[in-house]
Amino acid sequence: MAETPPAGPLNIVMLAFPRFTQLDLTAPYEVLARIAGAKVELAWKTAKAPVEDDLGLRIMPTARFKDIAACDVLFVPGGPGQLALMEDEETLAFLRRMAAGARYVTSVCTGSLVLGAAGLLMGYRATCHWLSLPQLAFLGAIPVEERVVVDGNRFTGAGVSSGTDLALRLAVELAGEEEARRIALAIEYQPAPAFPPRDREDPALVAAVRARTQKFQQEREETARRVGARLGVPLRAG
Repeated sequence: MAETPPAGPLNIVMLAFPRFTQLDLTAPYEVLARIAGAKVELAWKTAKAPVEDDLGLRIMPTARFKDIAACDVLFVPGGPGQLALMEDEETLAFLRRMAAGARYVTSVCTGSLVLGAAGLLMGYRATCHWLSLPQLAFLGAIPVEERVVVDGNRFTGAGVSSGTDLALRLAVELAGEEEARRIALAIEYQPAPAFPPRDREDPALVAAVRARTQKFQQEREETARRVGARLGVPLRAG
């Protein structure tokens, strides 16, 4: 575990793609960009126009895939646009190229499904949003229902709001616990949920959330199964 900030630049590449979920990206950005020596690039195929998140917020990429040689940290957010990325060979090839030399390969929410589609979670314990967690198995990963899961240099976070937790955990590794605590204090990170943290134990609430996303979750599962088959992951029953 690092106890001092890195001596040289810390190159962090965060994927920014159409229909991402902004908090998946911006919460980790808020933490990681504060680490001494950090240089963060928001990467996409083009940097000439903003990418729009799933709710209409626009963010401008800072670098094109072909302009980035390597990175220390690779990060992938989730969001509805993840579905298209799972079969987008240009993006998957970029992720594989970055991961080859990265010290840490990371994601939040369904970003882990994109990592899985690139073959980067094969055999690793990982997590994502609870609605999509079982789909990780289709991609060769081992689903774990925890807020942050660390397996080797793979750091994955659960649903949207877990991005801050993941980034602080990563900050400890990158710059030491004292620096991570300083960042947490600077952003006044003191979680106090407005509702009990285990709302999902309410069967009616769980059913309502599932009903609203049923069609899209079915598409996600079908895509994960299809991509997993291409990766050679054995078919699972169910």
